Amino acid sequence: MNTSSKIPSSGYRCITNVPGVRSGHAIVAGTRIGVHDVIALLQTGESVETVVANCFPTLTRAQVYECLAYYEDHRGEIDVLVSRQMQTDA
Repeated sequence: MNTSSKIPSSGYRCITNVPGVRSGHAIVAGTRIGVHDVIALLQTGESVETVVANCFPTLTRAQVYECLAYYEDHRGEIDVLVSRQMQTDA
């Protein structure tokens, strides 16, 4: 198996997993932006609009909303990653 191949996250057009990228966690396809990065920003008060305009201008609103959809289906996984990220940032 080619370890650099992308593994789509089932049912998500814009979310994928790439072995070796962001520890294989869910990312926005075509970027290195983790779903947990987007969710952390939204949880700390950013809006979809400010995430797109100021934080990750390469993302579209649709990609941010798909991160939210992924989060709804994988809340436990993403909450752990956000928590680890917040501890590291503190």
